[in-house]
Amino acid sequence: MDDRTDTRDAILHAATERILHYGYGKTTMAEIAKDCDMSAGNIYRFFKSKLDIAEALARKANTETFQVYADMARDDASSAITRLRQFFHLRMNRTFELLASNAKLLEVAEVLADDRPTFANEQLAQERIYIVQILEQGISSGELRPQKDTTFTAEMMQMAFMKFSYPQLWSHLTLDKLEREVDGVFDLMEAALKA
Repeated sequence: MDDRTDTRDAILHAATERILHYGYGKTTMAEIAKDCDMSAGNIYRFFKSKLDIAEALARKANTETFQVYADMARDDASSAITRLRQFFHLRMNRTFELLASNAKLLEVAEVLADDRPTFANEQLAQERIYIVQILEQGISSGELRPQKDTTFTAEMMQMAFMKFSYPQLWSHLTLDKLEREVDGVFDLMEAALKA
């Protein structure tokens, strides 16, 4: 890694520590800079705003999740229906556990949802790539009915499961109750998708 990448990583690490402890609203760029032993002016060479730092943190966290989705899309040992069900369960469980483990992260999610709607749209578009792959494999194998437009089908699936993408933003249900709901919605979807 070069010095610029190391510095950027150090800023993200310091920001994560501070946000997890004090929250997004109570964290300032000057405090993050101080934690990195740099001037406040210097931190702006790497990130234009605290919101840019929050987005970078979320992107970094999503990288691992997207790798799991990619592996799931490539794993044709399981049926498409099984993988799609696992996909939406994994999506909800990861987010639920992440936000439940530290309430301060919910604040970051809310800020990004309000102030960076394009970020959420980019994440959904990336997610959709994996859903489409699984759908197309299921159609190829004869397990799923042909679709007029698999990208549209994937998008509608995402919308049907939107409540479960960031469950703490939408409800105060326990994970058990949310899992029951995910299965109920997926059962309806399975009936519509199966050949």
